[in-house]
Parts: sequence; structure tokens; C-alpha cells
Amino acid sequence: MKLVQISFLFIALIVTVSCKHNDKPTATDEKGQYFGEKISDEGVITYDELIAKMGQAEEVEAVVVGTVESVCQAKGCWMNIVSTDGSTKEEMFVKFKDYGFFMPLDISGKEVIMRGKAYKEETSVDELRHYAEDEGKSEEEIAAITEPIVELKFMADGVILKP
Repeated sequence: MKLVQISFLFIALIVTVSCKHNDKPTATDEKGQYFGEKISDEGVITYDELIAKMGQAEEVEAVVVGTVESVCQAKGCWMNIVSTDGSTKEEMFVKFKDYGFFMPLDISGKEVIMRGKAYKEETSVDELRHYAEDEGKSEEEIAAITEPIVELKFMADGVILKP
């Protein structure tokens, strides 16, 4: 009986730690809410400018402004960004350095400034299906994903969620 109780407590602890939802801002001021490292908006470029800078480069360090298209609805552990003026509809997949912070789940349509590294990477079918599930897509939409894609990604060490 004691072994069952200990096992139950161990499982409860693992679930609690693995589901930790760290989406609280690290700071707030007139520029917005900060997540991850407190970054500056100095030298910020638009998403369209980032795409132009990428050209044939493997990666580019930048501070970028964009509009949140979607967010992981499981815990805010990734988001997709598009240009703020709607000129570029291609989404950029954004993850957070060392899985160290998450974003609120209700920020679609909001503007963010991110500092980090943009790069191109192939995303497998399994990963694409996982992200589609996180986003709340239907079984049919998930099943329709049959090919990997090379996409623009961004590893952010800090994000400002603008007011």
C-alpha cells in the first residue's frame, strides 16, 4: 500500500513540474510586458526587413517586431509571427531559449518585439502534426500534413508584448 502512495506522489510531482506554465511577465513598463530576458527595442527591424536580411544567410541575430498569428494553446511554448502591416503572410515559428519562458495563450493579433536568432530549418511531419495539435487543429487538418517543410524559425531570448 505504501508503495502505491509513494508512486502516486511521484507521478503527481512529475505532472506538476512538467506542466509548469511560466507565462508571467518578468517586468512591465510603458513599452509593455517583458518575457524572458528584459530586452531593449533599440535597433528593432520589421519582419519584412528580417526576411530581406536572411537572403542566403544561414542565420541572423536581430531585434524584430511582428504580429502574433497564433500561440501554442497547450502552454504558450511557441508562437507564429507575421508582419505587422500584413504585407508578409508567411509565418515565422518562434520558440523560446532553453524553454525558459512561455507566452500568454490569448495574444493572437497582438504586436511583439523579440530579440534572438532567425534561422532556416526543416520541420518533420511528426513535429508539424504535434504543433497543429497544440494549436487545436482538427484531426482532418492534422492528417493532411504529409510532407516536412523548410521554414523560417526564431529562437527568442526575450520578448516584449506591446500594450
